[in-house]
Amino acid sequence: MKEAYESLRKNSANHVPLTPLSFLHRTADIYGEREALIYGERRYSWRQFRERCLCMASSLTELSVGLGDTVAVLAFNTPELFEAHFSVPMTGAVLNTINTRLDSETVSYILKFGQIKVLIVDRELLPLAQKALQDEQIKLKIILIDDDSAEVKPSVELEVLEYEELINSGDSQFTCPPLLDEWQALSLNYTSGTTGRPKGVVYHHRGSYLMSMGTVTAWELPHHPRYLYCVPMFHCNGWGHAWTMTLVAATVVCMRSFSPKLLFDLLERHDITHFGGAPIVLNMLANAPAEEQKHFDRSIKVMTAGAPPPAKVLESMTEFGFDVLHVYGLTETYGHILESAPQSDWQDQSAARRSELISRQGVRFPIMEEVSVIDPKTKKVVPSDGKTIGEIMMRGNTTMKGYLNNKEATAEAFDGGWFHSGDLAVVQEDGYIQIKDRAKDIIISGGENISSVEIENVLYKHTAVGEAAVVAMPDEKWGEVPCAFVELKAGESTKDQELIEFCTQHMARFKRPKKIIFGPLPKTATGKIQKHEPVSYTHLPLPTSEQV
Repeated sequence: MKEAYESLRKNSANHVPLTPLSFLHRTADIYGEREALIYGERRYSWRQFRERCLCMASSLTELSVGLGDTVAVLAFNTPELFEAHFSVPMTGAVLNTINTRLDSETVSYILKFGQIKVLIVDRELLPLAQKALQDEQIKLKIILIDDDSAEVKPSVELEVLEYEELINSGDSQFTCPPLLDEWQALSLNYTSGTTGRPKGVVYHHRGSYLMSMGTVTAWELPHHPRYLYCVPMFHCNGWGHAWTMTLVAATVVCMRSFSPKLLFDLLERHDITHFGGAPIVLNMLANAPAEEQKHFDRSIKVMTAGAPPPAKVLESMTEFGFDVLHVYGLTETYGHILESAPQSDWQDQSAARRSELISRQGVRFPIMEEVSVIDPKTKKVVPSDGKTIGEIMMRGNTTMKGYLNNKEATAEAFDGGWFHSGDLAVVQEDGYIQIKDRAKDIIISGGENISSVEIENVLYKHTAVGEAAVVAMPDEKWGEVPCAFVELKAGESTKDQELIEFCTQHMARFKRPKKIIFGPLPKTATGKIQKHEPVSYTHLPLPTSEQV
């Protein structure tokens, strides 16, 4: 019988590569006249949206974009960036969404290291792009998004192609090249530089397809939700929600920039049923002026990720009518792979206790095969006692292909057949995972990963700095922010604001230290700086709003 079963082979009738691109074709075929995208006064049906994607794909093909090429997008949450999630891979190319908050040096590194062939850029971000493109080794074509909603419209000093002109000249009947392998690269997402330089995380079609399916299940998404795109689409492809919302034929409202007032207004104006945001977003909503806040007599589903949301913030969300699902994940895992998964008996708990339970990282997502907390030394799963600390490790189909052109880092990440998160956690008695510390010196500020090493390297460039150590400091608004301990060179002097400004000139503003403390740094017998053990930093005063 074994031979009989094995004789049944794959063929084109029973095996088709999985790709999230199929979601668009199904939705456009069945729900073509339903509203797909809303952005200000712009409205697109799913039929129109597919036609625009096909037109752009055909125009990109005319620019010699194809299999193995990479197209980068430096833009805000606008229809053009949403379209790129389909138009770019329709050509066989790989989509690279770039963090709009990065400094020009890092953007330049990404463009060069990723061998970007075409850059699609929002006009407001042209100065950043122009500065990044000063490196003569970078050779690419530029497509300009000229958004009428942009507050700033700098002059165009580069040779560019107009996005809408390419749409208008494109072929809406474009035939996409067939996807032969679901393992084919779909997108390239750079980490936030948690080791100084960002690493390029490569996603495949299969993983993104399954992540969308998992999100539908875990978030209990219905057909035709009304989704507010608040999550930056450069974060893990917007948590994969561009593909997920297409799968369920949602109406997607694009949000170019965030403010609590605008979010509340959009929730009301467009009858939003779902949105996502980092805990910092929820915190800003909770602390918004009373005249800007709105309370809803209907349930609005909210997904939050990036850091454990404070229980107090979660409590306040219920007052707005928000039902919060807390998830955990990494860039390397296509976003969320753990969910808080509320149990029915949690409703019997006090609001404070219920919020504590929801704030835990939780249990594995439907599409992640295994997530365990493992002792790095013994390689054994830790007991569910809420005390024994191990590292969160996982394996499954929504784990990255690897790091682009970085075999060493890839091998390290997959050591022992598991992906190593670097996050230290315990398993509670009910089987729910809860993070206790971070194995790496990463500061998570407002949902952004900040490398302490990167800040230290910048500080060392200052002529007065002898030694530096950067740690996380608690912050009421951002969760945590960088704090730098600095030992000056003999005979040198400088002020804290001077060093902060120096850092601002050499890195993205959100990465700079918010407080500088001068003094001798504690060291081990071998001369290594002790960043955590000898000194407690929790007593430090919080920075002022001006410092942030």
